[in-house]
Amino acid sequence: MRRSDLVRNATKGKTVRTSQIVFGERQHLLRVLDSVERSALPAPRLEQERRVIEQLIHARTQELNRINAGWDEKIGLVLSAEVKPDTLDSLSRQAPKEDYYLLRLISEHPKVSAKTLGHLSHHPYSAIRENIARHPNSDAATLTRLSRDRTQPLWYLVAFNPNAPSTLRKKLQERMRRLGEKSATQ
Repeated sequence: MRRSDLVRNATKGKTVRTSQIVFGERQHLLRVLDSVERSALPAPRLEQERRVIEQLIHARTQELNRINAGWDEKIGLVLSAEVKPDTLDSLSRQAPKEDYYLLRLISEHPKVSAKTLGHLSHHPYSAIRENIARHPNSDAATLTRLSRDRTQPLWYLVAFNPNAPSTLRKKLQERMRRLGEKSATQ
């Protein structure tokens, strides 16, 4: 789990769980349920454990829907081969910032538009910005801005994106060479 998966709620001082975390928990619980169902437990114990695990899975599903109503359906739309760029844009604009998982999927989708990537490039989750820095649909303006991101070294990813302005790519690749030479002499 990344530290940026957790978002501080400044008004209450508590950590907000993002969809990335809750979805991971639900996936883990599904694997636990599968394991329990394949085990040689006595029937009453099997039924009791199955019921408890299913309740936990249901609770995680409800939590995902509190983060973003109809969460599973929206994920299904993003994963659909027929999804249109306009649908991805709409989903990205409607999603709350805490829906890290949905927004991460959109940021890596092959059909996502440069406009949507530009909008998402301001998101606080570093994995989303990393996806945009390497995405072949990112436009030059977004890539130029990301190359100056002080919170993480996205310039390295921008250096290899063919949509980055050629002068910027050359400058960033030269920076890599200098850093490589510097580390080789140390």
